[in-house]
Order: sequence, then structure tokens, then C-alpha cells
Amino acid sequence: MESKIIPVFSNKGGVGKTFLAANLATALTLSGKKVLLLDLDIQAGHDMARMLNLIPQHSLAQLLTETQEEEKSDFSNISKYVISHSSGMDFLPAIVQPQDIGSLASKDVKLFLKTISHNYDYIIVDLGQSFSELMLNVLDLSNIILLIATPDVLAVYQLRWCIKILQDMHYPLKMMKLVLNRAESQGGVAWQEVRSALGIDVLARIPSDGKAVGTALERGVPSVIDKPKSPVADAFKKLVSELKRGDLYFQTTDIDRKHIDTDKFENPKDFLGATSEGVDGSGLPRDEISALKRKIQAKLIEQLDLESLTTEHFSDPSKSHELRESAKKIVSNLLIEEKGSLISSHEKRLKIVNEIVTEIFGLGVLDEVMADPNVSDVMVNSSQEIYIEKDGQVELTGYRFFSDQQLRAIINRIIAPLGRRIDESTPMVDARLQDGSRFNAIIPPLCLTGPTVTIRKFGSEKLSADDIVQKFQSLSEPMRDFLRACVLGRMNIIISGGTGSGKTTLLNVLSEFIPDGERIITIEDAAELRLKKEHWCRLESRPANVEGAGEVSLRDLFINSLRMRPDRIIVGECRGPEVLDMLQAMNTGHDGSMTTLHANSTRDVLIRMSSMILLSGIELPIRAINEMMSSAINVVVHMSRFTDGSRKVTGITEIAGISDQHELILKDVFVFRQTERDSTGKVRGFYENCDYVPKCAEELIVKGVKLDKEIFHRKP
Repeated sequence: MESKIIPVFSNKGGVGKTFLAANLATALTLSGKKVLLLDLDIQAGHDMARMLNLIPQHSLAQLLTETQEEEKSDFSNISKYVISHSSGMDFLPAIVQPQDIGSLASKDVKLFLKTISHNYDYIIVDLGQSFSELMLNVLDLSNIILLIATPDVLAVYQLRWCIKILQDMHYPLKMMKLVLNRAESQGGVAWQEVRSALGIDVLARIPSDGKAVGTALERGVPSVIDKPKSPVADAFKKLVSELKRGDLYFQTTDIDRKHIDTDKFENPKDFLGATSEGVDGSGLPRDEISALKRKIQAKLIEQLDLESLTTEHFSDPSKSHELRESAKKIVSNLLIEEKGSLISSHEKRLKIVNEIVTEIFGLGVLDEVMADPNVSDVMVNSSQEIYIEKDGQVELTGYRFFSDQQLRAIINRIIAPLGRRIDESTPMVDARLQDGSRFNAIIPPLCLTGPTVTIRKFGSEKLSADDIVQKFQSLSEPMRDFLRACVLGRMNIIISGGTGSGKTTLLNVLSEFIPDGERIITIEDAAELRLKKEHWCRLESRPANVEGAGEVSLRDLFINSLRMRPDRIIVGECRGPEVLDMLQAMNTGHDGSMTTLHANSTRDVLIRMSSMILLSGIELPIRAINEMMSSAINVVVHMSRFTDGSRKVTGITEIAGISDQHELILKDVFVFRQTERDSTGKVRGFYENCDYVPKCAEELIVKGVKLDKEIFHRKP
């Protein structure tokens, strides 16, 4: 015999929950069923026992304690702890003494219910009125949830909030049934309106009969026994008849990890239906959860109104959240329909629902990787190979996509709201995620291993200058003071370094030194900068469309920015002919500008800039290029990424002028000296000033910028 577990719950007191649970259990017993009434309403004290005129000597807490001490798991001694009611029903309170509360572990109660479910036809559980881990564990094993309310506005409002919480915990709406107590109260809300407001079926309406109910309570006798022919007793008899319907209940089960064939399921639509799945040792998602997810995803796509969805539903945070919440409710119901039973773990149920929705509307397994604050880079070499950089170290993960097509669908989902595209004619794309992280994808035929994705993740916390000095030791305090003075004094700065060395991060940090009120124009290929300023205008380049027209390059944006009355121009990264335009702007009154550049050292920066100018097609002699750079650029800052994953400023160099041979004169101001790599793999070293006072220091002091020249001198 497998019992039906029926919890009785309401998050509002005074609605008659205890009265209903006691009379329902009694009515079921009188109908010839074997019933256990379990009182888990700890806050109500012994109300249930008084209502039944019982004085229990033992409790569930004591039973669990004895079972653990004797290392039993079959609860064969339950008869010693329950107390029998005159109707034949068994009653078991959660506690009889307040000190027993500590023995009520939710996992033990769940095991108890699983074990003794074979001993009874029905187990009625009074859950009290508080949400707790104990309550959720009981609901996980329930076959139906009875929610109690009275027909007044406040009770209906609170119960609607309760239903929302239960739905958020992924208990399907079809599993919840309403029992309306005092249904015929004068001045109350009509039961039809209550049903419409709550959105769940009314299983029973218990009439209001205060005199008869009050008399029964005083005598300690359930109303169904005290007044068996009263309207209240008739209502409970009808409720018992409803509860005997087999189609009313949902079965509970655990997910079994057995192998099944998933090829028979149809693939969901390309844009929304991309699924990604963790795998077993074989590399293929062949277990039951995988099959269940794919089937639900296909049905979810069918139920969503795809025609009404636009890219705004994915790019706008509020609409995206609304869409996800709606999808979660649909998935919760589909989960029980497809499984044929309720998964008996709200943690597992929550995980499955979130995974299904994330895989359809998010980045699939990448969402979980991106949620880790210690991950800075994600590198997808193929659908079956995903690497991450975590705490500065690159490592292979166990995450996999189901196929290349699903990885392609996720790429399309990311770039579609941004107006970008990727196909065989345009097999490369740069973009940004909603959190500002840098996204790059390349697909066949250019990439032979399948679609490849690289994500440079930006942390949610914006770093300050003090953070990179004290927390990350990326530069010294004298370096910070000098760079602050350079920004305040409107020196032109170039930040150089390799890929992932921290150039953009340092540029963001230096921007905090820009005085408030100055108009800043940033120009980027993919908007990544996150300046801590208000008067900031962001420009982003645009690739050509399908017809090959409409391209707006960095150079076009730079030329246009000169007409936008900028106080400072910041270019995310110079990599082409826009270098010449930037140098000309720096030489024509737009001082205080900053940009980044890929290079191996501060000296290589100038060689690269010369090369880019010459490759732009403009024929200029090296002498003219050097003179232009000498008058335009004041300071070059070089960032390096070390083998332990740390990023440090390894050099700050001033362009001190030009020699008689028309060569640029470079003077190091600060450098980092690596001394060793210790046993833990950490790079050790020190920052050193080069005993050189830069020429721009005097100019900065004249401008009124606070700068102590002593920071440039070596201490004896």
C-alpha cells in the first residue's frame, strides 16, 4: 500500500487550518481508510491534540532520536509513539516538549515519511504557516498540496503571495488545490472571485457554522463526529470523495541515472533551443535528465509566443527577466507532465528548471562558468573542449556543449541583439555581453575545429587605484601618484601590453583621476570601457551589413568625435590608420587623451605606431613621424602578465624629446624588477624608480598639480 501524502498549509493564521486538518483526517478514517495525522505546526503548541481530546506522551522528534540511536531505518517501532483517536486514526505530534525541536532534522523527517508511507492509506500533515526547510522537504514528497483560505481580501492576498513562492520553488500550479473555509460568510468574497484571483481550483467549500464548530471544539470532538449530519460534516464528506479520485494526485520520484536513447527527440528551434549539457565519462549526455530536458525544451518553445518575441526581450534586462520567470513557470508544469511525477527534491527540481531556462535564454553551461567571480577568461576551443582562466591559471573544465549547432545558436543569441552577424561570408565577430565582457567568435571555414568562442570577463566590482596598489600590487604608490598627476595635468598617455595583460583595466582606473565636468568621448570596436564619470559619450564602430555597406570604422568615429567638443578623447585600442588621426588630435589641442596598444615594451610601442602609420598608405618620412610622436605623446605605460597570472606595470617611460639624429629619446621613470619565482609559483620582485625626474614633472607642478619630486629619486 502506497499512501497519499497530503499537506495542509496556509501562510495566514486564523483561517482554520488546524480545524480542517483534524476533521479531514477524521473523515477519511470514518470512510474506512487508514490515516496518520502528523502535526508539524510547532508554533501552535498542542492545539491539534486539544481539538482531538488527546494527550500524547511521545513525539516524532523522540521517534527520530531513538531510531538514530538504535541505527534503525525502518521505523518499525512507530506504533509505540503514535496515539490512536477514538475514530481509529493515528496521531503523532512533532514535539511534546520544547527541547525536542532540535531533534527535528528535515532530512530525517523526509526519510520517515518515505518509510512509513507503506503503512497508511493517507498521511495528513499540518505544516503550520511558516516557510522552512522542513516544510519544503514534506512538500517534495506530497501528492497534492491543500492551501487553506477564508473568503476575505487579506487572506486571499496573502495566499496569492504564498502561491507565488511555491511556484518560484517550482511546485506546479496544478498540484495546488484550494479549500475555502467559512465559504458562506456574510460580506465575504464570492468563491468564484477567489478562484479567479488565485488561479487554482477550489476543491472544497466548508460552510460557516460558528455555533456547531465552537461546541465541537469545546468538547474536543471533531465536527464530523460531533454533528455528523451538519453542513460542515457534509462538506468534509464531499472533500473525502474528491480526495479518493486517483487522477487528483501527482506521484513523486527521484531521477534515476539510467542510459536511454535521446536521438528520438526533436531538436528545438535554432535560436532559442540551444541546449548544453554536462556529460559523463563517455562524453555524451545519454542519461535520463538529458532526455527530459531536451523534451521539455522542445515543448517550451512550442508554448512560447515566438512571434511576439523581439531582440529587445533578450537585450533589455527587465523584459529578459520577465520572459525567464514566465518560462520557469511553464517548465515547472511541463516537468511534472513529462516526468509523470514530482521530483522529490526541491533542490534538484530547482536546478533542473534553472538549467533548462538558462540553456534556452542564456549562455548554457557558460552561464555557470561566468558566474564564478574567480574566472577571468573563458576559451571554447570546440563544443567538446572548454578552458577557463581561474585565479591566473588556465585549466580544462568538464563542461561540454551537445553539438556544434548548439554552440552556434548561443553565438547567434549573443550577437543578435547587438546588430552583429556571423556566417560563412563573415565568419568572425567581436561583441560585448550585457555585463560588458568582451566576446569574440570565429566559425568554419576559418576555424577547423568548429565554432570557437573567447570571452574576456570583466568583474562586477570596479577597481580603484588603491585596489591595484594594495590588493593586487600591480604598481607602486609612487607610480600611482605620478600617473594621477599626468592625468590631472592633461598629459597624453599610451598604455601598452600583450593580450590579457590588463590594459583596459588600467585605463578604467586612470579615468577616475579625470576631473568631474570634463567631456569624455570614448571610441571602441566593442564597448568595453567602464569609466567612473558622468559626462561621458560612448561611440562604437559598426561592421558592414550583408550588402557590404554601412561600415563605420574607428577612424570615421575619431574624425567625427573632433566635432563633438571633447575635453578628452579615449580610444579603446589603436590598431590601424586611426593612430595617425590620434597623433594629429593630440598635436592640435586635444591633450589629456589616452589609448591602448599591443606591444612588448614601451620602446616597441613607438615602433608599432610608426609601422601602423606607414601601413595606412600615407607616405611620411620617419623623421616626420618621430617628430609628431615626440610632440604628441608624453608617457608610455607598459603592462605585463606574468606566469603566475598576476598583472603588473613593468615600466613607465617618458618620451623626453628627439635627438639631433631625429631619433626619439626615451627615459624610464619607473620599472619592475623580477627577482625570483617562489616555491608556490608566485612571481617575486620590486618596483624601482630610475632616479630620473621627467621633464613633464616641472610642467605639471606649474599647472598646479600636486607632485612630490622625491618619488623619482632613489633612496640611499
